[in-house]
Amino acid sequence: MKPNSNNNSPGSGVQFPILKNDPTRGEGGFGVGTLSLENITPIIVDPENHEAFIDMEALHARSRVEKKVRFQREKEGLIDPQLFWIVWVAIDIGKNGAHFSGIGAADLLVSREERRIRLGYKSLPEHVNSLDKALKSKFQIDHMDDPSKAILKDFLLGYEDYWNNSTSAFKELWKR
Repeated sequence: MKPNSNNNSPGSGVQFPILKNDPTRGEGGFGVGTLSLENITPIIVDPENHEAFIDMEALHARSRVEKKVRFQREKEGLIDPQLFWIVWVAIDIGKNGAHFSGIGAADLLVSREERRIRLGYKSLPEHVNSLDKALKSKFQIDHMDDPSKAILKDFLLGYEDYWNNSTSAFKELWKR
């Protein structure tokens, strides 16, 4: 895996965010029933450049691959599009420590056409559903291509403690 400009590679010391305390402290009231994204980490997988990196701006659709892109609802009209994956990884804390508890992926296409604002494609419902799966400790990466999954696996293996503490069901995803 090539080093990247975000410096969010496993060896850089950047850690996945960890779920914080319950903001309502179990008392109910305002904020009950809201979703917390504090334990979600978005990872961008770029299969063309064989890299994966954490980009927290993806939570607000402002990752470095989404900037200066006007998204449309159909793939037609994109000129030689480049594939990216936004992978939502949930972290939870169990009896052995922090571990990968859920994962969901959604594709993103960006036209290579040289213009100030490039065209792109992404399905917002697909991205939201993938994020929802990860939040609910489910796994949804079967639709990813094998090279992209291999890049993602190598990236996640760099976080050895999280990987080792993860369930066998999570590790089984990578053997398919």
